[in-house]
Amino acid sequence: MSIYISGSLAFDRIMTFPGNFQDHILTDKLHMINVSFMVERMDERRGGCAGNIAWSLALLGEKPVIVSAAGRDFDSYAAALEGMGLPLEGIRRDSELFTALCYITTDLNSNQITGFYPGAMGLPASYDFPTLDTERDIAIVSPGNIEDMRRLPAFFKERGIPYIYDPGQQLPVLSGQDLLAAVEGSLACITNDYELNMICKTTGKSEDELLGRTLWLVTTLGGEGALVRGADGSETRIPPVPVSQVVDPTGAGDAHRAGMLKGLMHGLPMPEAAKLGSVSAAFAIEKMGTQEHSYTPAEFRARYEASFGPMPAPILG
Repeated sequence: MSIYISGSLAFDRIMTFPGNFQDHILTDKLHMINVSFMVERMDERRGGCAGNIAWSLALLGEKPVIVSAAGRDFDSYAAALEGMGLPLEGIRRDSELFTALCYITTDLNSNQITGFYPGAMGLPASYDFPTLDTERDIAIVSPGNIEDMRRLPAFFKERGIPYIYDPGQQLPVLSGQDLLAAVEGSLACITNDYELNMICKTTGKSEDELLGRTLWLVTTLGGEGALVRGADGSETRIPPVPVSQVVDPTGAGDAHRAGMLKGLMHGLPMPEAAKLGSVSAAFAIEKMGTQEHSYTPAEFRARYEASFGPMPAPILG
């Protein structure tokens, strides 16, 4: 039983702006925007969608295979992953390029402006999936190398591996044809509400038409939780899990995906799996950085049951 996570590995430089972006942007001058934000804090953390999802899955007792590429400065990151018991076999290492680097600035309303240097992420992964099990494995194609995001959905479909498609930050460089090909036949397409609107605009398809191509549309809604819509016509609103304080929303979506994958691996239907996602995301929000949160199985269970009632027995052993 394996979980395969395709996506980026990156170092994040996370900065906090003690104000609101909207107060410093003239909407009638967007064609000639020139702004500077003085930040009050900067932290460098491990990040990237694949690394973040894998981290939260490790906290939940899973050992997913990360399918990605990293650069010559990856040693400290690799050591952290190994410290969580995560395998490195799916990570391509390049001796010349740097690992991808992401600059994220967040304002007091949790709005974000991001700059991204791809580095080794420009290389497709070289992993050949030697032990695929069509009866038990699951995959997620998250934002990362564009070639992988185009290639892997077809690869998983051909081999009968259920997969979740998560185009996220790579939407601007994916064509409508790319998106439709990837969504077609997927187990689910997961986005936030803005990204879902972008997919509809780029493909020319409505949300209902997308549901004719995938089994589930999962839409995260920030502080309002998530919406899970099924091709069977079902619609389930998943409420957010209360947090002690909102420290940093960066990586909450990746943590949500990890919790959801954990539930799916244990046979939960998508709406129930999404509840695990909401709990996982709540822990991430309470820490600065995307791989700084931690919890025990008992702590996770307690937070789940406070919001949703008894947890299905096999989930955390």
